[in-house]
Amino acid sequence: MKITGRRIREFQDRIFSWWEHNARDLPWRRTRDPYRILVSEVMLQQTQVSRVLPKYEEFLHTFPTVGSLASASPAHILRLWKGLGYNRRALYLKRAAESVVTDYDGTFPQDEALLVKLPGLGRYTARALMVFAFEKDVAMVDTNIRQIITHFFYNDQPQKDNVIQQTADALLPHGRSWDWHQALMDYGALALEKPKKIIRPKKPAVPFRQSHRFYRGKVMDLLREGTISEGALQNLFLQDYQVSLEFTSTILDGLIKDRLVVRTGQTLHLPEK
Repeated sequence: MKITGRRIREFQDRIFSWWEHNARDLPWRRTRDPYRILVSEVMLQQTQVSRVLPKYEEFLHTFPTVGSLASASPAHILRLWKGLGYNRRALYLKRAAESVVTDYDGTFPQDEALLVKLPGLGRYTARALMVFAFEKDVAMVDTNIRQIITHFFYNDQPQKDNVIQQTADALLPHGRSWDWHQALMDYGALALEKPKKIIRPKKPAVPFRQSHRFYRGKVMDLLREGTISEGALQNLFLQDYQVSLEFTSTILDGLIKDRLVVRTGQTLHLPEK
């Protein structure tokens, strides 16, 4: 689908006009430091802004530079990550910081091909750094931006990734990439009317308390307080949650595989290296 120049200008005017009166004041918008922006982007993955705001400030107070994060122990970082969930993100963030320090002397590269090689960074996060830190004229697409494009240009009908990206490229107002993407983020979060989902019969969802994520979180919270023996943890889970020893072992094995937990003999603890 080819979009006319007139329609592009009308859409840009619509988004910017709305944003002029509705822009959110968020702390990561007051900086162009790629490290601080990377921290915000990683924290915001699958986590609401309201939960990220206090943790962002606390995290940067403790680890104010990419070097301080690179040299911190995983255990220290994971303790500070409490409340954000998806703990593997914290380890990827540390590994990315280590790569920036080791491979680029502490200075973030400004090339997308190099940024995507940093641990845990995909195309979207790399482009977020290019836009929000370096103000490059590139178009990025996240869930909100995809929904906006689909809604306004494709009648809420799903489109292939390349179609959405090509449309985003065409809509980008050159020289205003930073403003444009912040405006789109706010519009998608606050103003876009979400399409009604078609309800289809499906199997009942597993309650969160019965999910692996629930128990992984409980293990991590226990270990944030200190070490515990594997036997004590199994007994605790058996008593408090009535889960089998086999199930607890499965949870532990997954956490150890993800390098979120270390087993030393019969003692469990957070990783120090």
